[in-house]
Amino acid sequence: MLDLRKLPLEAQLTALLDGEVSPEQRHELEQRLATDESTRRLHEKLRHGADFGRHRFDDILKEPVPLALVRAIKSTQPPKTPIAQRATRPHVKLAPSGPQALAAALILFAVGCGIGYFVGTAPDADEIATTTSATAPANTSDWLGDVTAYQRLLIRQPRHLVEVPASQAEEISSWLTTAIGVPFRVPDLSAETWTFQGARVILGDNRPVGQLVYSNADGDVISICFRKDAQPPETDDFKETIKDEIGLVTWHNAGTSYVLAGPSAEATLGQLAMKIATAI
Repeated sequence: MLDLRKLPLEAQLTALLDGEVSPEQRHELEQRLATDESTRRLHEKLRHGADFGRHRFDDILKEPVPLALVRAIKSTQPPKTPIAQRATRPHVKLAPSGPQALAAALILFAVGCGIGYFVGTAPDADEIATTTSATAPANTSDWLGDVTAYQRLLIRQPRHLVEVPASQAEEISSWLTTAIGVPFRVPDLSAETWTFQGARVILGDNRPVGQLVYSNADGDVISICFRKDAQPPETDDFKETIKDEIGLVTWHNAGTSYVLAGPSAEATLGQLAMKIATAI
């Protein structure tokens, strides 16, 4: 047991209060308490402090456990079953000779040079991404699917057709030219009974698309959608596609893809698209 004589008096009296002394040490401390007034005062102070702490701890134990702590305990996942450790292998001390160490160093040097060469000559991620985006063809089906979805949305909310109304023609021109990166003119289709309502910017195959929206007296809605593309010159132009109630006419010109979307029952969509192509 620890020799209390080497400890401060407070530590000795604390050990006496905690019952952590030997009979001999207890006898010595009790003799000192009987003869030394200052020791008795210190012992009494320590005893009061210990009693206060014990009673306070008992009160804390009686308090209800906070709900947040209960939830945290319940939500804690049990520890995974420890994996049995593999049998310890005997340690073998490898002490290569001088020629072996030299040969290993030369091999490592050659391998390091080879890795450095390949890393230095390989194209970086930015070059790969640029090359891929430049050579990968646009996904036409996704682009047309997105245009069709937006057209269906338009005909279901006729009171909210556009983001910028037709009255703000200058803003539409600067906004779409900047957002899409394609110069254009708003075609005048009033002779075909279509009135320009305004414009939107939508997404087609995760790329920005300009959308010019028109309506007629019957409440029908058509939209001209356009975006940059990388399609080959021999791409089939003015191709008509019907997707349920939506009719689509597609064409391209000078690095730009166009789609005219309108009611599939409208028989003149193809002729209207040809007129738009010369005006836009």
